[in-house]
Amino acid sequence: MKKQLLAAAMLAATGMMAQAGTLGDGNLSISGFGTLGVAKTNSDDAKFARYNQAAGTGDSPRIGLDSNLGLQATYAFNDSLSGTVQVLTRKNTSQQFTTDLTWGFLKYKLNDETNVRLGRVVLPAFLISDYQNVGYANTMMRPPIEMYGQAPIENMDGADVNWQHAFGDTNVTVQGFGGVSRGKLYIPTGGGSVAKHQSPVFGAAVTAEYGPFTARLAHARAKIEVNNLAPINALTGGLAATGVPAAIQLADDLTLKGGKKMSFTEIGLTMDWKNIVLQAEYAQRRAHEPVYIPETNSGYIMAGYRFGKVLPYYAHAYYKGHGSSVTVPTVPAAHPLAPTFGAVRGLLVSPEQKSDLVGMRWDFAKSLALKVQIDHVKPQVKGGSLILPSGVMTYDKSVNVYAAGIDFVF
Repeated sequence: MKKQLLAAAMLAATGMMAQAGTLGDGNLSISGFGTLGVAKTNSDDAKFARYNQAAGTGDSPRIGLDSNLGLQATYAFNDSLSGTVQVLTRKNTSQQFTTDLTWGFLKYKLNDETNVRLGRVVLPAFLISDYQNVGYANTMMRPPIEMYGQAPIENMDGADVNWQHAFGDTNVTVQGFGGVSRGKLYIPTGGGSVAKHQSPVFGAAVTAEYGPFTARLAHARAKIEVNNLAPINALTGGLAATGVPAAIQLADDLTLKGGKKMSFTEIGLTMDWKNIVLQAEYAQRRAHEPVYIPETNSGYIMAGYRFGKVLPYYAHAYYKGHGSSVTVPTVPAAHPLAPTFGAVRGLLVSPEQKSDLVGMRWDFAKSLALKVQIDHVKPQVKGGSLILPSGVMTYDKSVNVYAAGIDFVF
């Protein structure tokens, strides 16, 4: 289905370009963006990766962490109707670079303040969701994984409605959305595996802009369904096979088969005033049904100061566990299931991590920016977000990540 959708999108883009070239009407616009980056760490004991990346970065330089290439085509059929397609090449759940359809929608303008989009859109769960993959549009080398790794859903197939209105000097945008998200999740435990998810999702986001200030609040709810999550399926299958009612109930609580309801709430702030640049987000991930995925709180703050075309910055990011929605039965130490229940309690403890990073952005030419960044990653519990070797259950050593790259748009 995904390959068919991508093929259809590429054919649509090719058709639009051919039509524009034939008619010469200038209704087609084509743009692109990308990053050519290289990164390494000071240790090969654990790998550093962006969220959902299968190929982590170790102590030898690699281009896969931050490098990507995106192409976007928009065709205006008339003043009210347009179509947009965007494809993105990057390293994600595969060891190799792959190309995915990230946007693919028809947009209808109802009036000067309201429009509707139908198709594939990026889920607006974060402050920079719309452009998180566009390195040139961001100050930092990459969005903090402590924040952006807490919501597994990147886009959805459905519809959204956008309403914009100016209240004096304040511009307000309200976005409501709903649909189904489909995609792949990289599971780093047990040597690594890939699972597919299908998740009905809906929610809303409100953004207010006043001069150099932007504030944003977003809330998304999803019924996350993953039927081929091998490590959890093996555990729940073993629990159910015991025939013990308490174990069967625990298996039902842990599983993602059939879908489990979860929510993600985020608040974000930015300021670009004179030479001062600030950006911050805070988010909560919560479960509304028992599920093995732990609840978390996450956040970061970034501050920078612009010296002409050079912008040095510093950021601190974190995520930590808020608790578990699953209650593990209490049994005597001599009970046959006591070791298993104890292992499940350990599984439900959330990984935790903190990072401090320093970097610099230099806009050295039109549409080109050079960035260098050093991350000091401090796993707190279970190795944080680092990819650990198979069989390693935890990792508590800090890792330094050194990266440099050129962002471009065209």
